[in-house]
Amino acid sequence: QVHLVESGGGLVQPGGSLRLSCAASGSIFSIYSMAWYRQAPGKQRELVAQIISGGTTTYVDSVKGRFTISRDVAKNTVYLQMNSLKPEDTAVYFCNVYFSDARADFGSWGQGTQVTVSS
Repeated sequence: QVHLVESGGGLVQPGGSLRLSCAASGSIFSIYSMAWYRQAPGKQRELVAQIISGGTTTYVDSVKGRFTISRDVAKNTVYLQMNSLKPEDTAVYFCNVYFSDARADFGSWGQGTQVTVSS
């Protein structure tokens, strides 16, 4: 079983910055990918950024140049640095980890952290 703990959300003014963290613990043999999704009220959950085991990153077009995903492999932790935040970035942000426990592959979700961008 894997437990994901997210932190770093909050209220920020437009143009501000926040850094989200997600630490994974439990029966992890190897991590294939770590990602951040978000879901705004009345909208579907969307992939914001992903980093795979080789270090390759991908971003949704709306955050390119503003958000940066990174990871600490030793700590099984993924980060999302969010700069130049806009009101349309307001959403609940969820961490997702795709991993192996050496017997099978699993996906796990964090509980979500609220990000509100407002003046």
